[in-house]
Amino acid sequence: MSYSTSQIRNVALAGHPGAGKTTLFEALLHAGGALQTAGSIERGSTVSDFDPIEKERGHSLDAAIASTDHLASSGQHIHLNLIDTPGYPDFRGPALGALAAVETVAIVVDADIGIAHGTRRMLEYAKQRSLCRAIVINKIEHAGADLAGLVNALREEFGPELLPLNLPAGGGNQVVDCFGSTSGDSDLGAVADWHQKIIDQVVEINETVMDHYLDVGETGLSGTELHDAFEQCLREGHLLPICFVSARTGAGVKELLDIAETLFPHPGEANSPPFMKGSDPIDAKPDPSAHVIADVFKIVNDPFVGKLGIFRVYQGTVKKDAQLFVDDGKKPFKVGHLFKLKGKDHIEISQAIPGDIAAVAKIDELHFDAVLHDSHDEDHIHLAPLNFPKPMFGLAVEPASKGQEQKLATALHKLAEEDPAFAVEHNTETNETVIRGLSDLHLRVMLQRLKDRFTVEVKSHPPRIAYRETISLPAEGHHRHKKQTGGAGQFGEVFLRIEPLPRGGGFEFVDAVKGGTIPGQFLPAVEKGVRQVLGAGALAGYPMQDVRVTVYDGKHHPVDSKEVAFIAAGKRAFLDAISHAHPQVLEPIVDLEVSAPEQHMGDVSGGLSSKRARISGTDALRGGEIVIRAQVPLFELEGYAAELKSATAGRGRYALDFSHYEPVPAAVQKKLADTYKPHPEED
Repeated sequence: MSYSTSQIRNVALAGHPGAGKTTLFEALLHAGGALQTAGSIERGSTVSDFDPIEKERGHSLDAAIASTDHLASSGQHIHLNLIDTPGYPDFRGPALGALAAVETVAIVVDADIGIAHGTRRMLEYAKQRSLCRAIVINKIEHAGADLAGLVNALREEFGPELLPLNLPAGGGNQVVDCFGSTSGDSDLGAVADWHQKIIDQVVEINETVMDHYLDVGETGLSGTELHDAFEQCLREGHLLPICFVSARTGAGVKELLDIAETLFPHPGEANSPPFMKGSDPIDAKPDPSAHVIADVFKIVNDPFVGKLGIFRVYQGTVKKDAQLFVDDGKKPFKVGHLFKLKGKDHIEISQAIPGDIAAVAKIDELHFDAVLHDSHDEDHIHLAPLNFPKPMFGLAVEPASKGQEQKLATALHKLAEEDPAFAVEHNTETNETVIRGLSDLHLRVMLQRLKDRFTVEVKSHPPRIAYRETISLPAEGHHRHKKQTGGAGQFGEVFLRIEPLPRGGGFEFVDAVKGGTIPGQFLPAVEKGVRQVLGAGALAGYPMQDVRVTVYDGKHHPVDSKEVAFIAAGKRAFLDAISHAHPQVLEPIVDLEVSAPEQHMGDVSGGLSSKRARISGTDALRGGEIVIRAQVPLFELEGYAAELKSATAGRGRYALDFSHYEPVPAAVQKKLADTYKPHPEED
């Protein structure tokens, strides 16, 4: 089917693990006509969970994309691009990356479990991105599901702007409309009562519509007025619709497709995407005849197709055989093949219009968040970055077999391209290759992909903790570097002062030299010497941060002063100042969330208390699960995956995010300082 931008709907399914996102994804594709039969997670036959590891584990590890063309009950066609995102917090990278491609995020909630931590998290992420949000309550057919209580709980926690657009009826075997209908009953009461709440919420967003409504009543409002006010409500977060479905039985699934057609925004109606040119915002208009602007929101390194770049078109039309630039590159690439995706299947198309999602293959220059365009007028354009969680859980890896170092490096680079919350770093000091992710599970999946996809087996061990150093008091330092070796000598003298910056302040170098006592050409050399200490540390061999260095005086010699002399003088003066500034070792503190059955709460809490954890709160979920939130030193979490598994009979899981750095206990600092051996040149 051919379609226009106004017929496109881009929707990401997100939420807590186990809420039924993948089953709903299948049901929507089936109801829309894209699948003859809906797949099953149990049989490993779903469109989205096609990766062998996903089939083995029974849950999504990556974002999957598929489309369907649907004839809604209104008689209008829509082209629905659906993205199924992972629920587990360990795989938030792909889930958050998908937010760059959609106008609407549908948060799927399990009718049995209710509000879970994944519900809150994804609602907040979507809100930060100014996306339209909807709640989809799934599994409404389950006996004993307290749907009325769940709606009340949702509205109590997230606000009265959460209102149902349809209602369960017949014990969850069907749904009835309460947005366009005013008659009938449901399992949650009279349809008319809920309908009135929606109308009251919608009309108050627009003063003109409100005045008209007060004058003539609801029947006097035109469909266009009501639709436009509803769209405004969604864009501004003034209304968060609730929809009821049973992905298993199909109840409410076609109704959800109809809601997408009639009420969810198309790419021309949603909030403008946050594109920037330098530091200035720009408007990317969904005009098919304008210059192309598209954003790559997902990379897949397919062993058969090669690198696949999946992008969302914001402006212009991407056509097969067209020439496109990547970011500020000067050499274009040819769009030899253009694809729509259906899980693992690639369907060739001739063009992608504004608002659509498509893919190109075998373009090595592509990377996550690359901007594609067809004119140098679009150079220096980028999409405002998403805030991804910082990967803090680390493993040092090396190939199990000699001679595979380059193969390992290449494979790790490809995995890092695919997941913005997975990082690879090389510690030159310890000569370790360290992979970092969001949890032990995250890294175990990555190691399994190394083996399955790239035939690389590795040995792993815990890496050095990413400690940092800083100072706690202002101090002054001085050093005169003087060296005579028979020929031309070396001379440089530096006076400087240092002071601590607020945590996270980084490093500042200030030139306060008066009267040319240190000529301007030597100040970069002084800074270079200071930065050598910043990188290598002074107390325990860890990089230094949160310090301001002000060079205020010195001396030079017209013949013997050289760059090397001021590098040495700057370095030694900085070390001298640090020795008087009460240096401290800082350790990374992480925000930890542990989910476990309620009966194991005592064991989990006790275990965390022994790790210097500060427990900040707990949430009780339906189904007898407890979520414990705490801040813990990263050092204390070594081996925690096995410990939690033992304490909860394998039913506990956790996720962590970097929070901040803070000083280590005195005993730990002494141990780290005592074991530090400076390099010979630092003696």
